[in-house]
Amino acid sequence: MDWESLRNEMVDTQLIPRGITDDAVLEAMREVPRHLFVAPGMETRAYGDHALPIGEGQTISQPFMVALMTQALELTGCEKVLEIGTGSGYQAAVLSKLVEQVFSIECVESLAARARAVLEDLAISNVAIRVGDGTIGWKEFEPYDRIIVTAGAPEVPPSLEEQLGEAGIMAVPVGTQGLQELRIIVKDKGRVSARNAGGCVFVPLVGREGWSKET
Repeated sequence: MDWESLRNEMVDTQLIPRGITDDAVLEAMREVPRHLFVAPGMETRAYGDHALPIGEGQTISQPFMVALMTQALELTGCEKVLEIGTGSGYQAAVLSKLVEQVFSIECVESLAARARAVLEDLAISNVAIRVGDGTIGWKEFEPYDRIIVTAGAPEVPPSLEEQLGEAGIMAVPVGTQGLQELRIIVKDKGRVSARNAGGCVFVPLVGREGWSKET
């Protein structure tokens, strides 16, 4: 397969026509080999306009949603980013091309292990992954310039809001388990504002400040 051509086609037909204009984001999407992050046997579907299952009830997000959330963070290259929901590691790999450091939390140990292995194979060294409850964040390295949540929450987790630094931006899906809005949170002088960046559907964010496993 000509993976490079498929990546370029993905960017040219799925991202640019739908409003992804950040050149750095587009370049990162052209560069990261998405087919290495999907489940075995699904490589040929990796660049399609859809999410894909990766096992354990989780998914790798649609390329457009990855690009939209990344663009919404308004990255400049020097940020420390907290990612909630490592999943396949693809979003972290895209961020790794655009920021100084990524701290990523995954609640499923097998997914975290696979993501670490793929990132290591790609010689990506500025992503740290831990297994734990992402809804309470990663206090050891707070505050974060940016936070990205790749699962749907019933409300914005208070711990994540607290760990967002001054002038920080967070992208988080908020709503029901079946439908969310992509909420862009901005912290300015300790005050938080939010805007709706459109509808989306993510797997539930499970944890102390998210959905319970029994829900």
